[in-house]
Amino acid sequence: MTPQSRPYAGAARHGRLYLVPAPLDFGCDSQAPLTDVMPQGTLTVAARLTHWICENAKSARAYLKRVDALVPLALPLQAQTIAELPHQVHKKGDHAGAPGAGFDARPLLTAALNGHDMGLVSEAGMPAIADPGSSVVRAAHELGLQVFPLAGPVSVLLALAASGMNGQNFAFVGYLPHDTAERARRIRELESLALKTGQTQLFIETPYRNAALLQALLQHLQHNTRLAISSGLTLSGARTQSHLAKTWRQQTAGPDNSTPAVFAIGR
Repeated sequence: MTPQSRPYAGAARHGRLYLVPAPLDFGCDSQAPLTDVMPQGTLTVAARLTHWICENAKSARAYLKRVDALVPLALPLQAQTIAELPHQVHKKGDHAGAPGAGFDARPLLTAALNGHDMGLVSEAGMPAIADPGSSVVRAAHELGLQVFPLAGPVSVLLALAASGMNGQNFAFVGYLPHDTAERARRIRELESLALKTGQTQLFIETPYRNAALLQALLQHLQHNTRLAISSGLTLSGARTQSHLAKTWRQQTAGPDNSTPAVFAIGR
């Protein structure tokens, strides 16, 4: 056992780290009933946890308030211990190669080392998938803690399933560059990879840039490249459109600039 993986001294029984999905309606005009999108087992586990790591404490409390309306929390909201990930981590990424990858998340898991089960939650979807949290998961493994992902919505996988593209070989590539020239180069690069290998390429954008990203895609994609866009997933107005680029160019309806969307290109 290396010094990095050795648990802190004094821990008798370690708690577990639960990866707790959140509904996909964060920041949306409407909310889906939790019982429509979250399994009862996930809500039950979330309700009994009292120590949390999150992106934003305010949104984490809002989520727990929704849970409490269905399954009473083990402790009142005011008594919950909620720690936020540093700004650099959830803005720049904490996966390998990202600016925040060097963040040492082990101190955030002290409660688990002292025997408390903990929850990791993002603002929407599964933590550490298209969201920060991988540094916390890595730290948990280094400390010998058990990690349990709970069932719940994952926007990238829902969009892939609804796209009609290759679900056996795919890649999620995060955000595309904002610089016009760099974004164009990246679109052509991802399209080339998708067409040559059959690997579906999935990416996301901040909602208010949805229209700009769609315009860039239609400007640079080849006519017969398939483009799928899923928006408002799990909400009553959820919509997935999957067409060849030449068909997209004949219509104007795309995602609005207020609803989270997932984009995919492929064959």
